Amino acid sequence: MATSLVSLVMQFLTPDMIGRIAGALGLDRSHTQTAVGAAVPALLAEFSGVAAQPGGAQKLVDAARQQTGALGSFANMIAGGSQSSLFERGSQMLGSLLGGREQTALAGAVGQYAGVGQSASGSLLGMLAPVVMGTIAEQQGARSLDAGRMASLLASEKDSIAAALPAGFTNYLSGTGVADALGGAARTAAAAGRDAAYAAGSAARSVSDSGRRAAGAAASSLSFLWWAIPLVALAALLIYLLTRPAEQAVVQQSATTAQSLSVGGVDIGRQVTDSIASLRSTLAGVTDAATAQAALPKLREVAAQVERVDSLSMQLAGEQRRAFSGLVGPSLPALDQLIDRVLAIPGAAEVLKPTLDSIRAKLRSFTA
Repeated sequence: MATSLVSLVMQFLTPDMIGRIAGALGLDRSHTQTAVGAAVPALLAEFSGVAAQPGGAQKLVDAARQQTGALGSFANMIAGGSQSSLFERGSQMLGSLLGGREQTALAGAVGQYAGVGQSASGSLLGMLAPVVMGTIAEQQGARSLDAGRMASLLASEKDSIAAALPAGFTNYLSGTGVADALGGAARTAAAAGRDAAYAAGSAARSVSDSGRRAAGAAASSLSFLWWAIPLVALAALLIYLLTRPAEQAVVQQSATTAQSLSVGGVDIGRQVTDSIASLRSTLAGVTDAATAQAALPKLREVAAQVERVDSLSMQLAGEQRRAFSGLVGPSLPALDQLIDRVLAIPGAAEVLKPTLDSIRAKLRSFTA
């Protein structure tokens, strides 16, 4: 099976390279890793949307040809202090391909998800766009690349691009064209969300019906009024809790979680979600023994951060512990699949298994 474009780009963006990018932009390395993990598939999704437009595939071909050799010069430009020129040219290319409004919306989505701000994420996108285009040019061959091959390539990559989008990042993409560009893959995720909402609504309606029946039964016989009144009050409370707008519940839950998961001024909720995002994006770039070796330093950083979170989490009270467990638990099934996939790559397990086993065991302990 051919290696996906996302994997090819992430192979180039080694932990060392991401560290250089973070230094050039003045960002925290972990946040930069998170931003890169979201930005790479998002850029490819946007380019897929451009390829589907009349004349769009040819525009992409022209842009890719201009980035021939970009991968070879990228590291030198960062190290040589030419990063300003690099992301300015990349930003101009993105503006030409996506349009200013779409470019701004994408920068905002990446910035909010990774916690780096829109200005920094805009610069990051400008730096990554030539890398993505340079990867396409290198993988396809700039001279033989034409509009038909470009359109076919990006259309065939939609499923792998959608799979590479980090969990939770899609919540920030409503103002962009990423979901439309990915078509069926994005609609499947949206349908799952609608099904969950419908199920919640059905549960609320069931409780509401039960409440009305309880109220009717209480009214039918005054002799049972002394116990019926508390029952009706309880049913009304349940109806209110389960039928109020989902947005209000999400906002309240987020605020409560944010307030309750700080220990000694450290937001361990944010730290563990950053660790999970970094773990996911790092593993996405592992395709062989060489990339496994390159990913090891970053995975050791993740392991160290998870260990620090573990020591702080011991100070959480019962309700806080449950909130923390609820924050980590939903991510574990997908992480288990990703880790198992990486460990099945020839030569990867010998390099990464001890570190990944430690990370996985610690994350599972958070939900115990």
